[in-house]
Amino acid sequence: MMAAIFAALLLAFVAGWFGRATIAVGLVLVCFFLSIGLFLFEVYSPQTGFRMPWLQTEHSAPTGVARS
Repeated sequence: MMAAIFAALLLAFVAGWFGRATIAVGLVLVCFFLSIGLFLFEVYSPQTGFRMPWLQTEHSAPTGVARS
């Protein structure tokens, strides 16, 4: 999937280089939507949803710290 994203982006650059702005913009949009699809495929899980358990943003005291 990542190869398809890079190929679409490379083709957009080539089309822009040769003055085909409409085709280049279309290929950038294809690249964008493929990137969204890859993101959703990589992140979405039926068990955790979009929670991303490896990113912990809750503030808690470290274990083993004595409070006075």
